[in-house]
Amino acid sequence: MTRPIYLDYLSTTPVDPEVVEAMVKCLDHEGTFGNPASRSHRFGWEADMAVETARQQVAELINADIREIVWTSGATEADNLAVKGVIDAELGNSDSEGSPHVVTSAIEHKAVLDSCHALEQRGIEVSYAPPDARGLVTSDAVAAAMRPNTRLVSVMHANNEIGTINDIAAIAEVAHDAGALLHVDAAQTIGKIPVDVQHLDADLVSMSAHKFYGPKGVGALYVRRRPGATLRAQIHGGGHERGMRAGTLATHQLVGMGQAAALAQRKLSSESERLRNLRDQLWDSVSSIDGVTLNGDPSFRLPGALNISVARVDGEALMLALSEFALSTGSACTSESLEPSYVLRAIGLPDALAHSSLRISLGRYTSETDVGLFIDRFHEVVPRLRRDAA
Repeated sequence: MTRPIYLDYLSTTPVDPEVVEAMVKCLDHEGTFGNPASRSHRFGWEADMAVETARQQVAELINADIREIVWTSGATEADNLAVKGVIDAELGNSDSEGSPHVVTSAIEHKAVLDSCHALEQRGIEVSYAPPDARGLVTSDAVAAAMRPNTRLVSVMHANNEIGTINDIAAIAEVAHDAGALLHVDAAQTIGKIPVDVQHLDADLVSMSAHKFYGPKGVGALYVRRRPGATLRAQIHGGGHERGMRAGTLATHQLVGMGQAAALAQRKLSSESERLRNLRDQLWDSVSSIDGVTLNGDPSFRLPGALNISVARVDGEALMLALSEFALSTGSACTSESLEPSYVLRAIGLPDALAHSSLRISLGRYTSETDVGLFIDRFHEVVPRLRRDAA
């Protein structure tokens, strides 16, 4: 069978060949396979050096201090550590008064939403700021949800379904004026657009290697040092990562993430421009079809991301008719659900349009030919499905 053309880069990205090459060198018995925590021999020293080089590469990508990067198994663990770790630390602070309050948005990734639900089960109050019709979480919406006892605000940088990009610096100002910490899930933006944690003024930032051509199963949490963000570890057993995350470090995965970060920094400008041009070419063509609408703000969005709805077409039939392309109808973590996307519902889309939505995301290996083939097929499929349904 011919493999479909991959247009689902918001779900995951293939590992870049340069990343694979760097990782393999950490697996062979003649390579850097040692335990980075082994301080008594060369194998451990070499592995530790490789891990710290990778940490530096990730730090440079987001303009952070190397000491502010805490390794995790991915953005999901980083989100859990940030959201639950801050509140656990606050609850353990003898100087704190009353129960802490959390503000997040209604369209966060499930890793943040489920962490907040877990806190609610423990009696912590959480407020969910609504997005506007453009799919943006504004600083005004966050300000309206704040309370005197708000200790944490968690708002994503870019949405994983519709690709819209929030004004994090403005939200940071609201959070910090109220004395709260700001956590940002930046899994979808790091490596795709410039992310400078100093400019964002965030206290905690989650990231995941497999979203920017690194391996799955590895990520990091940026933890600001000055002024410091205090966290309580969620995984115990050995006190690694300055006591914030236990477990033997997977040298090959960390080296892979570091190499992916270095490549992203080198390719960022040219790749963003190329993807933006391909995205605009695709949208300019498919938007000429009656009843095809864009979900989310047309300007404040990731370079390679589109989320569209097709009126008067059954969503399942549309996906089947476009089977030669790897697409999705929402985020990968909710793809098995028969319910309409909670993100599209939150921005006011009726269920019928939410069910007929497509998430199209382009990436490093998407060619102009791939986009042209999708455009031609889309123009053929949509009118036919409408005729069949009539």
